[in-house]
Amino acid sequence: MTDVNAVNTDTAAWLDAAAIDPAVRELRPDYRALLITAEGLVPGPSDAVGERMLAAAEESARKWLADGRAAEEHPHLAAWREAFRAFGAKPQRTRPSAEALLRRAADGLPRVDRLTDIYNAVSVAHVVPLGGEDLDHYEGAARLVRADGTEEFVTAAGGESVVEHPAAGEVVWRDDAGVTCRRWNWRQCVRTRLTHDTTRAFFLLDALGPMDDAALTAAGDALSEALAESSPGVRLATRLVAATGGGNGGGGE
Repeated sequence: MTDVNAVNTDTAAWLDAAAIDPAVRELRPDYRALLITAEGLVPGPSDAVGERMLAAAEESARKWLADGRAAEEHPHLAAWREAFRAFGAKPQRTRPSAEALLRRAADGLPRVDRLTDIYNAVSVAHVVPLGGEDLDHYEGAARLVRADGTEEFVTAAGGESVVEHPAAGEVVWRDDAGVTCRRWNWRQCVRTRLTHDTTRAFFLLDALGPMDDAALTAAGDALSEALAESSPGVRLATRLVAATGGGNGGGGE
């Protein structure tokens, strides 16, 4: 088993090891991932920062959905639906995460905890799939791959842990221990989810063609600023990884 503490001691090295498999690059060469690590977070129940951000995101969503406009009509979400179909998923049944949130926003977004509330608000406000995971529960680097179908994905049903397996060819994020997020950005595993004990986290923003690098960076900046406000003294590092190869190294803040 990989020594996760040793792997994550150097956050910059951990970020540098994150990778997108060539098979995913072939599927969507316009894909980019903005990775943000945060150390020194203050976890806990929902707070005023998250509440303010969620309320603003809800209002933004109501404006977009006004006059009967559907969430999936947003150009970025339409592109994500295409990406899901390309590997065999049915987006009307398993929606891209940003679409699922935007659909809920008009009636009120969930209040979960101070870290999840922040990233959900940024996801809706910027219409970008965005996930957060506990970095201390990772084993090895994060990789975006097309599954072979044997990988384990641990979820929960009826209060019990359940092991599932992705479909062959499904796009998944994984580490050395198994799948951390199925169907690109649809559902996260139990093992790496954020909790009230999380002080080191990994945030992932997913972009396709309709969202350019400037808009992606703006979403990442909004997340970083909110984390800094909610957790004074937090240490942040970022990396932009492109499906076409390479990637821009990020600096700590």
